[in-house]
Amino acid sequence: MPDMFSVTSERHDDDLGVVVLSGEVDIFTAPQFKECLLELLDSGVRRLVVDLSEVTFIDSTALGVLIGGVRRVNGVGGAMAIVVTTRPVERVLSVTGLDRVFSMHATRDEAISALA
Repeated sequence: MPDMFSVTSERHDDDLGVVVLSGEVDIFTAPQFKECLLELLDSGVRRLVVDLSEVTFIDSTALGVLIGGVRRVNGVGGAMAIVVTTRPVERVLSVTGLDRVFSMHATRDEAISALA
């Protein structure tokens, strides 16, 4: 049975938001991730943390959502950081070269601090 997907968002202050994902983020679940991310960005978030620490699988569709998010945040003078702790996600980001695009951190607190 696949890992149960979930996505939630939190607002920490006027311009800091956190998206927390768990389970498999793929072609079927990425639209929910994108919707959650866009809601935060549309509400004025300019500093964004995407917590992938509980993600067990990520595909190219989900990577596209991440890339779109970082482009949008950078386009308004903001910044995005991601939390990565699982080997499968680390490997995908490394193989695709996206580990050089994203500000990657081991904990949510580190990611939030990096955007301060």
